[in-house]
Amino acid sequence: MKPIRVALLGCGTVGTEVVRLLTDQAEDLTQRIGAPVELVGIAVRRPNKHREVPEHLLTTDAEALVKSDDVDVVVEVIGGIDPTRGLLLEALRGGKSVVTANKALLAEHGPDLFEAADASGADLYFEAAVAGAIPLLRPLRESLAGDRITRVMGIVNGTTNFILSAMDATGAGYGETLEEASRLGYAEADPTADVDGFDAASKAAILASLAFHTRVTASDVYREGIRSVSAADIAAAKGLGRTVKLLAICERVVSPSGQESVAVRVHPAMIPRTHPLASVNGAFNAVFVEADAAGEMMFYGQGAGGAPTASAVVGDLVAVARNMVASGHGPRESAYAALTAQPMGNTPTRYHISLDVADKPGVLSQVAAVFAEHDVSIAAVRQEGRIEDASLVIVTHAATDAALRSTVDKIGGLPVVRDVVSVMRVEGEE
Repeated sequence: MKPIRVALLGCGTVGTEVVRLLTDQAEDLTQRIGAPVELVGIAVRRPNKHREVPEHLLTTDAEALVKSDDVDVVVEVIGGIDPTRGLLLEALRGGKSVVTANKALLAEHGPDLFEAADASGADLYFEAAVAGAIPLLRPLRESLAGDRITRVMGIVNGTTNFILSAMDATGAGYGETLEEASRLGYAEADPTADVDGFDAASKAAILASLAFHTRVTASDVYREGIRSVSAADIAAAKGLGRTVKLLAICERVVSPSGQESVAVRVHPAMIPRTHPLASVNGAFNAVFVEADAAGEMMFYGQGAGGAPTASAVVGDLVAVARNMVASGHGPRESAYAALTAQPMGNTPTRYHISLDVADKPGVLSQVAAVFAEHDVSIAAVRQEGRIEDASLVIVTHAATDAALRSTVDKIGGLPVVRDVVSVMRVEGEE
C-alpha cells in the first residue's frame, strides 16, 4: 500500500494535536483509509520550540515543503491570510489536496482556492474552520445536498459565549468578565477577533456559502460584537425570560416580488430561555439548521480547542486520503445559485428598546407615534415609574432594520426621552 504523504503547516496548539492523533492512531487510520498516512514534514517558524516533534520533520521553509514532490496532501493550521493564501494556492495548483482550518482565509479568498482545486482536480476540505469538532460543514455540503436550506442560526464563537454566559450567571459587567475569561484561557491576549465579531462573521460567510450555494464573503456579513452589552442588558433580558447570545444568522429572504437573496449577520440578540440555544453555555457552540424537507436540526459540541479542532482536521484528512485511494475526489464548490447579499437595512429584525423617560402623562403616546410614523409595530410595552423619571421597555414586531434604526434615532430626540439606554435585537420568537 503506497502511503499518503502529508505536509503539516503549523505546529501550535492544533498542529501538535494533529501530530499526536496521526501517531497514536496510525494503525487504525491505515485500516480506515486503506493506506498508511506518512507525515513527511512540518513547517514552523521556530524549530527549537517544538521538542515534542521529531527533529527531522521540522523545517522553516514552508514553500519548499509545499512544492515537494514527496507530498500528496497539505494540512494547514497556521491561520491568517498571508503567506498562507499563497502556500495553499501553490499546493492546489500543483495537484496536492488541502485540508485547512483557516476560516478567515476561506471567508476572504474561498473562491480563489476552489477555482485552483477545480483546475487541478485536487480536494479542498475545511470542516475544522467552523465549530471545531462539530460535524457541521459536511452535512451542509453533502448530507443536505438534496434539500433546500432556508436558515442557519447559531453560536459559533466560544469566547463570546463564555463571556455572555458568565455575565448572565453572575450579573457582572463585560469588562470584568472579559478579564476572567482571559485569566482562564478562554480569551486571547488580543480578543478583538472574537469580541468584535470578526471570527463569527468569517464562519457565517462559510456557512451561508455552503447552505445557499452562493459565494458569500466576510464583507457581505453585517457584524456587531459584544463590547456594548452591559450588565443592565443582561438583567433586562432576564426580566423578560430571555438571555443574550452572539448569534450568526444566515437566511434566505424573499422579496414581495419573489426575488430571493441571502441575509447574513452577526450580532448580540435576546432569545427566549426556552430556546435550545439559550442553554448552550461556556465555550460550547451550537448551530440550528432549517431545511424544507428535513425540518429543524441542531448541531452541538466543543467549538474550539486543540484536540476538538484536530479531530475535525484529521477527519478531513481521512476523507481526502480515501478519495486518493479510490482514485476519486470529494465534492466541488457549489455556487450555482449566485444569490445577492441583502443589505442589513433591508433585513427584517425585531428590537428590544430600553428608554429613560419623563414620568408624566402622554409619554407613551408620543413614543408610540414615532413607531407608527416609521411603520414599526409594537409587540409589548413595560413601564416602571420612579420619582422623577421612568423606565420604558418596548419590544417590536419584525420590521426592516433601517426602519427600526430610524425609529430609535427619532425617539432619542424626543423631549420626554432622557436617554436611549439600550437597543438589542430579538431572535428565536415568532
